[in-house]
Amino acid sequence: MADKVLELLENANHPFSGEEMAQQLGITRNSVWKAVGKLKEQGYEIEAATNRGYRLVSEKNVLTPQGVRRLLTGPARRCAIDVQDSVTSTNTLLKQIAEHGGAEGMVLIAHQQTQGKGRLGRAFFSPKGTGLYLSVLLRPRFSAEEALSITTAAAVAVAQAIDAVTGEHAQIKWVNDVYLRGRKVCGILTEAAVDFESGGLQYAVLGMGVNVREPEGGFSPQLRDIAGALYRDQVPPGARTRLAAEILNRFFTWYEAMPARPFMEEYRRRCLLTGLEVTYTQGERSGRCRVLGVDEEARLQVRLPDGRETAFSTGEVQLSKDFLDQLRQGHKEETP
Repeated sequence: MADKVLELLENANHPFSGEEMAQQLGITRNSVWKAVGKLKEQGYEIEAATNRGYRLVSEKNVLTPQGVRRLLTGPARRCAIDVQDSVTSTNTLLKQIAEHGGAEGMVLIAHQQTQGKGRLGRAFFSPKGTGLYLSVLLRPRFSAEEALSITTAAAVAVAQAIDAVTGEHAQIKWVNDVYLRGRKVCGILTEAAVDFESGGLQYAVLGMGVNVREPEGGFSPQLRDIAGALYRDQVPPGARTRLAAEILNRFFTWYEAMPARPFMEEYRRRCLLTGLEVTYTQGERSGRCRVLGVDEEARLQVRLPDGRETAFSTGEVQLSKDFLDQLRQGHKEETP
């Protein structure tokens, strides 16, 4: 009902009385009052004038299910959106829902995660009010071997969404980190359960955490050398809502095309590592190599010091601090 009341207020060019809304919606004035109260709790600024009615003043930076749903297009319109104030981990909760038969397209967004998850068991810093923490439940119709495609498609979707919202150019650091101005602004984690009878995926949960603005006092000493945010100070009104919708719209367009990988050309174009000397780690083995590019299966193509060429399907790569400093300095010089 709050969604319906919000729609009336958004489309009205004059104050809307509680009685008028009650008549249009077929409910009581008390129900209208409760719906308006719920919208205010969510952060909508609604003015109530005696003998005149209700008027929507501002949405500011409210992030609500109905706000995201209004911006969804194409396949993403089938998504069921839930926004919660604080959760342990959006991935953890959606995995529990998946185990109990949750449908594909369920999306959980949180303002805060107390136990955010990154790759390799790492924690993902998820303070309240500074990020977009979003997970999607998927029921893939392709083999488990194709699961990596979910992550690469998501990286492209996030990078494109950041471009659309900020007007800047995001890049991808193999395999699942999105960078802006030489700093990591997004991490992506896909967790899946395999159906051993069919060899396919029972479900996959795709989690994405985007740093929208810097936390008060800046990032912690452990993160400040690598982490960044889309905005340094104030976040433009509606930016988080639009970012969530842009990510979902773009990801589900790519997802519908799987197991083909039409997004790989864009992934390669945005690859931050191509042509660079990097340090790699695979299990207990590490060394230096030159990155040649990314192949159709999202493997990192590299040349080792002895001249041999190979491809990494898993592992970690680190960029030199000098290169990142040069990249960041270049962005500073471009800023008017």
